[in-house]
Amino acid sequence: MVGTFWSLVPAIVAIALALITKEVYSSLFVGIIIGALFYAIDAASGFTGFFNHIFGDGMVAQLSDSWNVGIIIFLVVLGIMVALMNKAGGSAAFGRWAKKHIKTKVGAQIATIFLGIFIFIDDYFNCLTVGSVMRPVTDKYGISREKLAYLIDATAAPVCIIAPISSWAAAVAGFAGDGENGIKLFVEAIPFNFYAIFTVFMMFAMVLMKFEFGKMASFEKAIAAVGASDEEKGSEETKGKVIDLVFPVVTLIVFCVLGMIYTGGFFESGEDKATFIDAFANCDASMGLVLGSFAALIITVAFYCIRRVLSFKKCMNCIPDGFKAMVPAILILTLAWTLKTMTDSLGAKEYVAGLVEGSAAGLKLFLPAIIFIIACGLAFATGTSWGTFGILIPICIAAFPSTADPIRIISISACMAGAVCGDHCSPISDTTIMASAGAQCDHVNHVSTQLPYALSVAVISFLTYIIAGVTSGLGTAVSAIISFLFGICALIGFLFIMRKRAKKA
Repeated sequence: MVGTFWSLVPAIVAIALALITKEVYSSLFVGIIIGALFYAIDAASGFTGFFNHIFGDGMVAQLSDSWNVGIIIFLVVLGIMVALMNKAGGSAAFGRWAKKHIKTKVGAQIATIFLGIFIFIDDYFNCLTVGSVMRPVTDKYGISREKLAYLIDATAAPVCIIAPISSWAAAVAGFAGDGENGIKLFVEAIPFNFYAIFTVFMMFAMVLMKFEFGKMASFEKAIAAVGASDEEKGSEETKGKVIDLVFPVVTLIVFCVLGMIYTGGFFESGEDKATFIDAFANCDASMGLVLGSFAALIITVAFYCIRRVLSFKKCMNCIPDGFKAMVPAILILTLAWTLKTMTDSLGAKEYVAGLVEGSAAGLKLFLPAIIFIIACGLAFATGTSWGTFGILIPICIAAFPSTADPIRIISISACMAGAVCGDHCSPISDTTIMASAGAQCDHVNHVSTQLPYALSVAVISFLTYIIAGVTSGLGTAVSAIISFLFGICALIGFLFIMRKRAKKA
């Protein structure tokens, strides 16, 4: 079963069960059990090996991994900061300010998208920050939590993968094998990252065209029937002002950036000092976010106490509240990480890598489209973009060693775009999970409403990569322009057709 299609079965079963039963915890655990069972059968390790693989190799190992622990701590600190902002009345004050300055439902959605684009440093940070800041505003204007979760998720990974200064750029640079060249490679790939670009375009277009399709339409109709919420939940204080939300968020952004470049050696002295770009390329994003969020938390508590918005005791009472708010996301992440361990131990990555290498010969012009589909499938089944980068980017570089070959950069872009697409669609993706947490939306509802949108962009992106491959002989710049124009026209045509159908429904 190792290194064959069976290696993908645990993830496929978990995803299918989650979509069918609407219950994510048990679905993930069933996938874990199947993966451990396959592994035990293949290794002939019996019941002892079966249980040890689930808990020893899987759950306990994942919860003791330094990167994962850092992400969990970051989640908890963000939960505490959200609780503090709500308790201080900052979220309610921002809601009151937004009600005066943001006059329409369209305006609320556009503001959410712009905030998501602004926070391009890291997708985890994006998901939870945008959710906590914009949730009171979108509630006031009758925007469903499902739509908010989509806007958050679609401005997380898709924006980070086209932002040269981000943890994602650093990851790609690392997988390329050379920091500076890796960043250069990342920048060159941006014009061909069609899925990310088209996703951002589609968000703006659908908001301005004022329609939804698929399951999202039913949730938007349901919230419209109930009416907009004007409640200011979570605030017992009347002293709260907009600064009580803006200051913590800005502090969080600044210190998370400082934390990330600190772990990359930016503040070292002498020959060990790294440039800003190199520091991002070599940073430990998990540790950087922990350091930055803790610093921001301490400053925020001091800020509230000095302003006498909250007493020190009330600030401390927010700690367990913030932790409790993040327990569902932490539980889903733990199960998703454990499921990833099962698929890794069964050789899922090696199996997919073999498919890519086998398709390279004789299909050169269609290879970008093929790589896009394979990257989608791998990221969807494993719930990780970065793991997909790690497998496919080195293969693309090895398959096309000449930097002058346009297919090389198009294929690498297709790998990155496909990984983001699969991550965007996957119920077991950490960013999808945290987008649900940020919007306080039921996770399965978020996945089922987002899927039609993501798949629509994926199909158009796939066709665009075929055009990019066919036109690659004209040069990188010409191919990028022709492909982009084709994709945008196809997306606009699709949206007009769907709006016409939505009006008839």
